[in-house]
Amino acid sequence: MPTVRNWQLGREMSYPYDARFPSRQFAFVFNINRCIACQSCTMACKSTWTFNKGQEHMWWANVETKPYGGYPQWWDARILARLEEANPAGQVWGGAPADARFGPYGVFEGTTIFEAAATTLTPDSARVLGYLPADDEWNAPNIYEDNPVGKRGVRNQLDPTGEQLPEHKTWFFYLARICNHCSYPACLAACPRKAIYKRPEDGIVLLDQAECRGYRKCVEACPYKKSMYRGNTRTSEKCIACFPRVEGTDPETGGEPMETRCMAACIGQIRMQGLVQIAADGTWAEDRQNPLYYLVHVAKVALPLYPQFGTQPNGYYIPPRWVPRPYLRQMFGPGVDQAIDSYVNPSRELLAVLQLFRRSNRIIDRYEIQEGPKVYEGSLRGRKVELFNDTVIAFGRSGREIFRTTIEEPIHVRTNAHANSI
Repeated sequence: MPTVRNWQLGREMSYPYDARFPSRQFAFVFNINRCIACQSCTMACKSTWTFNKGQEHMWWANVETKPYGGYPQWWDARILARLEEANPAGQVWGGAPADARFGPYGVFEGTTIFEAAATTLTPDSARVLGYLPADDEWNAPNIYEDNPVGKRGVRNQLDPTGEQLPEHKTWFFYLARICNHCSYPACLAACPRKAIYKRPEDGIVLLDQAECRGYRKCVEACPYKKSMYRGNTRTSEKCIACFPRVEGTDPETGGEPMETRCMAACIGQIRMQGLVQIAADGTWAEDRQNPLYYLVHVAKVALPLYPQFGTQPNGYYIPPRWVPRPYLRQMFGPGVDQAIDSYVNPSRELLAVLQLFRRSNRIIDRYEIQEGPKVYEGSLRGRKVELFNDTVIAFGRSGREIFRTTIEEPIHVRTNAHANSI
């Protein structure tokens, strides 16, 4: 099996195909701290792409309550358990985090789903360690919504001591998910028909249904379970990243790339989507003023979802700051502590970049910051705090300004002539 360089793992790994990289890669950042599980993203996707017969169980975009919820049910616990069986007590990280684009979280010393397949699966043609969910596991996308964790080992009882940061004893959080359009997709690796491919212009992973024969190898292989089988057509389907919008062909934007339906519908302002430049070795090429590059590689507040799977996902998350750290490290890797510290004590630039989330449905290619006056000075958790009313300006692919916004949001007071909307 060929070897490829996985910058998230900080090492080379086995993968069924030689590495090929797009010129730019579709990627996104979700800020979990803001998600309210309103399901606007879920329904925007559903009403656009999966509303037909045979797609009733398909939710390409979903929001699940962790740690108990999941769609399909227990998807992450099942694949984590299979990896642990393949490599008992060996799924650990080592080495020091690198201040570079390769290996920023250290080195993963465990086994990926591709490497585990070579030692645990039969027949020899099996390429990816996975599992096929039972039909009933797809039936309840909102199962255990808002169910918190209480005291360990005690059923039906919340912790009586109350909650305070940095870690709550009773907790849950919302995890919004779409296809990660991975750099090393498990669905692509497993497909015997070679019906799945990555687009060279933006890295979006698509499934050619004319080639698909419904073997469901992609469903079995994807560790995130974002490839789904449609019974009445006997083919698989998956998120297409609303690629006509990303291409800029939607007439609304006049040629500017546009965010996907789930991104544009987000009222909690948790999402930012974009295209990042890819270097010849598969790492992100340095692009300091791209907001996604800044969040992932400079501020380091956004982390990949289950990087230990080995697919090099292009979906990143700002971890929830109230959740016990061991759970978050399992989900997002060893960069969690630094990410949360940077988020709760944001730099002047990070505070400005966080204002870019969901201010427009256009994809932001770069940003600039115009410094403003100091509006606050104080202390928080023993640290000095200074706030400046800076202006952050977003630019699209064409170089034209999309919008500008300030740190302090303007306050508008309705006149007494229109005290209500009735």
